[in-house]
Amino acid sequence: MYIKPLVLSCLLVLSSAVWALDAEPYSNERFAELRNDGELVLIDVFADWCPTCARQHEILKKYQAEHPDINLHILTVDYDSDRQAVRKLRAPRQSTLILYYGDKQFWYSVAETREEVIFDAINRAAEFE
Repeated sequence: MYIKPLVLSCLLVLSSAVWALDAEPYSNERFAELRNDGELVLIDVFADWCPTCARQHEILKKYQAEHPDINLHILTVDYDSDRQAVRKLRAPRQSTLILYYGDKQFWYSVAETREEVIFDAINRAAEFE
């Protein structure tokens, strides 16, 4: 009776790990390095409890799966625990996405969850690579 829920829970954990967002934690040093190298960088200001952020992560995972040829670096900023980075980036709230190509800020969005808008912004920025 308890085995079925346990198996389902394990499968959910494993499937979320397989489809995890390919990202790294934000640091000023890493961000500066990527910008200096002329890389495509998306800063994702998120909170674990935020449903909008969860939807954005699903969209970004899908983008990465469908566009493995695009060298997109995603740097995550935890809205609740990294307040210094939040202030520096001028993120008004969680669910802020900021896209850079090299040293140019290419796109800025708060609470955007339309897949086509997020995909389009990344694709337009990637055209400059």
